[in-house]
Amino acid sequence: MDPGEPRDPRGEGAQRSPDDDEAFRFRDPAFEDTDPGRTHAETYPDDDRFASRARRGDEYDDPDQYESPVFTEEELEGLDRSSGPRRFLPLEDEPTTLVARYLFPTERYRGEWKRHWIHLSLPLSIGAGATLLLGYLAGFLTRQNVNGMVTVAVLIWLGVISWVAWKVFDWYFDRFILTNKRVMVVNGIVTRKVAMMPLLRVTDMKYEQSALGRMLSYGTFVLESAGQDQALREVKHLPNPNELYLRVVEEMYEPQAVEARLGKDDEGDDA
Repeated sequence: MDPGEPRDPRGEGAQRSPDDDEAFRFRDPAFEDTDPGRTHAETYPDDDRFASRARRGDEYDDPDQYESPVFTEEELEGLDRSSGPRRFLPLEDEPTTLVARYLFPTERYRGEWKRHWIHLSLPLSIGAGATLLLGYLAGFLTRQNVNGMVTVAVLIWLGVISWVAWKVFDWYFDRFILTNKRVMVVNGIVTRKVAMMPLLRVTDMKYEQSALGRMLSYGTFVLESAGQDQALREVKHLPNPNELYLRVVEEMYEPQAVEARLGKDDEGDDA
């Protein structure tokens, strides 16, 4: 061949594709036509062995390379093994006498809650501070032989402690109530106050938790209604606000689910 003549790519010096060379082809026994009657198990004799290992969890030839995990009872007791919907904390089946008088016969009682003990933090702090301060003052006046001022200090201390006791009783009789028709707040010892909002009129509801509220599990509920005059809008220091929020929302949007769950629980208790 002359130097000036172009090289034929199909000539002897051209490179051939590996696919055109029988020596470079991948030979898979499954696609060989030499024995059409061979079964898959005969073609791939190791498949059953690998599948059985996968079912047993034994993926290694050396048993020392794989160890099944072992869990203790202490590690498993924190797991939620129950199936089905989330269960709420149990509540009393019947309202207390303090609340029953404000419910009419056709509504269903869902629960009542006292405010969190943090609601008493201010009066209890004032009572403790007054006790320390007036106790020190009474001792100082006694050493100065001013008996009249000691009596005044004791009377002031009794007044502060009476005020603290009043706040404690007021906290005890203060209740947040939920039924299938409405939410209520009842408070007061001598003068009773009953604030009520129908669930059908609630247009928005939220709860707020500060950093301390998240640590101690309390929060403030804010209820918005369709009307202008809102007798019950902000309720402070309610315990377990997340669970209470779910109870109120479920009562608003899924009352049939609440009835079905309570009916099933009653049947389970009877059984």
